[in-house]
Amino acid sequence: MSVTPVLIPTPTAGSTLTHPVTLTNVTLEYPDGGGTVKALDSVSLQVPAGRMVSLVGPSGSGKSSLLAVAATLVRPSSGDVVIDGTNTAGLKDKELTALRREKVGIIFQQPNLLASLTAVEQLIIGHHLRGKPLKAARSRAAELLDLVGLAASAAKRPHQLSGGQRQRVNIARALMGSPKVLLVDEPTAALDHTRSASIVGLLRRVTDEFQVATVMVTHDTEFVPLTDAVAVMRDGGLTAPVLPGGFLT
Repeated sequence: MSVTPVLIPTPTAGSTLTHPVTLTNVTLEYPDGGGTVKALDSVSLQVPAGRMVSLVGPSGSGKSSLLAVAATLVRPSSGDVVIDGTNTAGLKDKELTALRREKVGIIFQQPNLLASLTAVEQLIIGHHLRGKPLKAARSRAAELLDLVGLAASAAKRPHQLSGGQRQRVNIARALMGSPKVLLVDEPTAALDHTRSASIVGLLRRVTDEFQVATVMVTHDTEFVPLTDAVAVMRDGGLTAPVLPGGFLT
């Protein structure tokens, strides 16, 4: 099929914005009986630093596949995935893991927090596993919990937090490695309207303050205007150009 490359417009001439995530003609095929299923069909997507794009489309259109490929969790059948200037095509699994750990923050639909750990410990453990000193990890975790409005809940465990608070811990955890790319999968799926608005607003703020390139898969089209642009997926392809959105004021 013919697919229009989706480029998020940069705001001004002479801008110093970089593009931490670039997908070029990415195709992803799965074996299916005697044939194949094309989950992604020649997808191209480029997102500048400090910009947030919503990825919308019907179930089964390829949104989750695109996120998995952009996160380097799944290798594409063909095409290029470039993360912060590094083409991932020739990297070994260990090198992909290191790149993902240092450059990509992933926010899954379910926070998947460890029941026995406090909010601050959820952040510290991953950062410490990156080889960072424990003292630095604790300081970074405290800063991020304050950023997401949970400084007073640092000692609470998941069962003591609301759904929205758990998702905020999830966001803070994704930021611990100072990623260049933030990939978000249906962050409001299990939340009510008020908490959903709060989470998307927080993602907007994080994108601006940390200058990450954010891609958010969502069915909540109500919150699309809080992002810079929207890309529509259908049948494995990005079949429509982006539509400009607006900033959260």
